[in-house]
Amino acid sequence: QVQLVESGGGLVQAGGSLRLSCAASGRTFTGYAMGWFRQAPGKEREFVAAISRSGSPTDYADSVKGRFTISRDNAKSAVYLGMTSLKPEDTAVYYCAAKFVINNYVTRQTYDYWGQGTQVTVQS
Repeated sequence: QVQLVESGGGLVQAGGSLRLSCAASGRTFTGYAMGWFRQAPGKEREFVAAISRSGSPTDYADSVKGRFTISRDNAKSAVYLGMTSLKPEDTAVYYCAAKFVINNYVTRQTYDYWGQGTQVTVQS
């Protein structure tokens, strides 16, 4: 089992920045690719960003490319999502997810463990 706890969400004005954190515990963190997903009210959960076990490569949804940055600190068993130039359409609950992988790759699908989510609200 892997436990994931997100933090760092909040209310921000359009054009502002936030940094989300996800603390992992329970299993060897370096065995997992990590991802961020989000779910806006009335919409399905969507992929935001992913990072491999080592930290490279990374992958981003087109809607956030150039504005968001995913990173990880394996020594701290943590993954982060830096968000800049935030837009009202970025408003959602953001979820951290972990996927056990053997090789060093990124994926947008079939994550094994999920956090409870953190709310991000961007005001226009």
